[in-house]
Amino acid sequence: MSESMTGLRTFRLPTTVTGSDDDAELGRQLIAAWQADGILQIATDASQDRTTAEAMAASRRFFHGLTLEEKSRFVSDLTYSGYIASGEEVTDGIADYSEIFTICKDVPLDDSRVAGKWPCHGPVPWPDESYRDAMREFMTLLGGAGERVLQLTALGFGLDLGTFTRLTADGWHHMRVLRFPTRSESDRGIGAHTDYGLLVLAAQDDVGGLFVRPPIEGEDRPRNWLADESAAGCFQDAHGWNFVAPVDRVLTVFPGDILQFLTGGKLLSTPHKVLLNTRERFTMAYFHEPNFDAVVRPLDDPDGDTIHYGSHFTAMFMRCYPDRVTTRRIIEEDRLKVLSELRSGTRHS
Repeated sequence: MSESMTGLRTFRLPTTVTGSDDDAELGRQLIAAWQADGILQIATDASQDRTTAEAMAASRRFFHGLTLEEKSRFVSDLTYSGYIASGEEVTDGIADYSEIFTICKDVPLDDSRVAGKWPCHGPVPWPDESYRDAMREFMTLLGGAGERVLQLTALGFGLDLGTFTRLTADGWHHMRVLRFPTRSESDRGIGAHTDYGLLVLAAQDDVGGLFVRPPIEGEDRPRNWLADESAAGCFQDAHGWNFVAPVDRVLTVFPGDILQFLTGGKLLSTPHKVLLNTRERFTMAYFHEPNFDAVVRPLDDPDGDTIHYGSHFTAMFMRCYPDRVTTRRIIEEDRLKVLSELRSGTRHS
């Protein structure tokens, strides 16, 4: 059913992307790696490794140090930030067994978007300042890497350096901090899916459990952004999955749905799933995203269909968490009307 992916291509990012010939060549190599494997690795330095280790340690303290009742207090009805208990998240109608703390953009209560009832906007219910500071520093690290990867990717396609990063100004960057329990009667951690956003950067511990599905010639991939298609559960039990073996001092990087949409399928959103292992596993997945109100247009069809990112994000989270207090409030207060107004350009912050 699966193979261990050995020799995953690893790249070192430049400190600054200037648009040089070397940058363009590196961009072409990133694209080739994604088109072959669906995933690549970027090397980290000692300082970045310390930042990653501090975030991992904060994750372990939170998941191990509090009871379920205590962790469950860190939930918001305004934003999808906060604690998600094992079994609460649903993929393809089946509960996943990851335990998660989601960190979306930390929007204060006095922000006009919160007052205006924008869906998903509100403060992060941080468990404590130490956790907040460790996660913010790690997300800043990944955000810088995400910007450079997108710049290099644009150059690799022969495009202007800022083609993708123009979308990510004040981006709706967010992160899922995950704990997977030890395998018991089920080995399901997270069911097969693609990620709904632009670019995914992740760090995992030494346990392992991530499987990815590389591009396969002739295989149709579901398009999450269409109302009648879903990547949830896609190819769950099919052949062709590769196990991503943990490697020290790297981050794994792969494209999401928005990058597939933007590039007209030249880059495919990478299906992935997680299986439980014989030990508990910790990982952090960061999503480098467009602005919530960004309108995304295919590069080769500027007059074609568009994706309003905030509507796409909200729909994906409502689907994954149909019973969450945040979803209920969106429905009860008709907050989807705000998204309709944003898409039509009749509402402003």
